[in-house]
Amino acid sequence: MTGVPASATGGTGRPAPRGKLGTAAVNQASLWNIANILTMIRLVLVPGFVLLLLQDGGHDPAWRAWAWAAFAVAMITDVFDGHLARTYNLVTDFGKIADPIADKAIMAAGLISLSSLGDLPWWVTGVILARELGITLMRFWVIRHGVIPASRGGKMKTLAQGTAVGMYVLMLTGPLATLRFWVMAVAVVLTVVTGLDYVRQAVVLRRKGLAAERAAAESAAATR
Repeated sequence: MTGVPASATGGTGRPAPRGKLGTAAVNQASLWNIANILTMIRLVLVPGFVLLLLQDGGHDPAWRAWAWAAFAVAMITDVFDGHLARTYNLVTDFGKIADPIADKAIMAAGLISLSSLGDLPWWVTGVILARELGITLMRFWVIRHGVIPASRGGKMKTLAQGTAVGMYVLMLTGPLATLRFWVMAVAVVLTVVTGLDYVRQAVVLRRKGLAAERAAAESAAATR
């Protein structure tokens, strides 16, 4: 769940040269393409995942295993719709909006459900969700100056979060229960560190954008 959503997609077609999206590809994109369908599946899986997780009070190992399967499918579709989008130039406005919503919805559903069951401290859920919401608002703050690309740290953060939540969904015991604690700890650290780095990049980008606007305005005034 990082950067410009890769599954902002639609239509069929051959890959554009060097993986770049062309205007024609965007205009010809169809809503009902495989990448968008995968995003829709992920959205539908969110309530199903929650229902499975909370069945029988949320502490039945069998139901939790089914919930984990639904969560795993959602995470896998996130990888594939992005890959298909980049490869086949499938871009739609629906995908641009729905993909990040689906990503955040499945993660938020898992975190909130686990905290409500007492399996995960609420402060962990609060830190992760506050970061995601804050970065989303930050994107709107700097959008007219440019887009900050997804970083390797952001991708690692997403992987760590997904792995940790998946491990908490399963009712693990013994060493595996200890391992999931440390995986979640890594996820929280990456969440905070990458969030702070994004804020730094956003501030720098905005300053450069404002400086460029001032220079352009001064240049225009000087030519009058």
